[in-house]
Amino acid sequence: MKLINFLQKEEAHMGILTDRGVVDIEAALTALSTRTGRMEVPVTVRQLLEGGKDAFNQLRVFVNELPVGEVNPSWLKQEEDLTFGSCVTDPGKIICIGLNYRRHAEETGMAIPEYPILFNKFNNTLTGHGSEVPLPRTSQKVDYEAELGIVIGRTAKYVTEEDALDYVFGYCTANDLSARDLQMRTSQWLAGKSCDKFSPIGPYLVTADEVGDPNQLDIQCTVNGELRQDSNTSDMIFNCKQIVSYVSQCMTLSPGDMILTGTPEGVVMGYPPENQVYLQAGDVVTVQIEKLGAITNTMVNE
Repeated sequence: MKLINFLQKEEAHMGILTDRGVVDIEAALTALSTRTGRMEVPVTVRQLLEGGKDAFNQLRVFVNELPVGEVNPSWLKQEEDLTFGSCVTDPGKIICIGLNYRRHAEETGMAIPEYPILFNKFNNTLTGHGSEVPLPRTSQKVDYEAELGIVIGRTAKYVTEEDALDYVFGYCTANDLSARDLQMRTSQWLAGKSCDKFSPIGPYLVTADEVGDPNQLDIQCTVNGELRQDSNTSDMIFNCKQIVSYVSQCMTLSPGDMILTGTPEGVVMGYPPENQVYLQAGDVVTVQIEKLGAITNTMVNE
């Protein structure tokens, strides 16, 4: 399934993308319960993640059994009419992996890491497809980073690499925006990574069964239509199962936690100094990942 969080009066609502459009789950449940009685169906991404396989199966059955002959039902919406929120609204943790693509490490002149480099972001960085991202007044060097996001679906602690992907609910497209001048002030990267709306994710949260092998996905980033990053997740130094297993050795992962898995080559920081032109107000950045869709955001002055 492809899940969407869309906003109505700043409140997130869960939708499911279908051939007919986007099913507003809560609206559909309300409309149909008058005919069939109240059904047990998760109506938010958080409920779905915490409910595990039972909640997922309930949702899938509910969507599959929606009346297909109904014309213009109140619960069916079109993507172009939606205001997207982040596809996961409240992760307990946002864990990021630094220097995890071989050619990206090479372009920045940094050593290939022996272990995954972990840092974190916070929920203030989350935003959705189509939103504006404010460029901080404290930075002159905001950079894009196309990334694959992993969303955890089961509590994971000390899991093996062989079993690690069984704990993944799904995947999403992400942009790990980075204020390089703030990031590089110290050896800790947090300051440059956690500015407001610096983690656009979405537009979809795609369940793992639809994605297959997450380490064979094309990944691109464009700025104002110009291709800047063009790679494949197969260039990761530490693949998805290694990442999930490693992080679970360090901390307990819970349903809804996110892992951003690193970016390929082509970021501004990797260009020769004379060719580095960082993001400016009005720039339109699109990150696209095979099977997961494209997320577009416009940079604006803070």
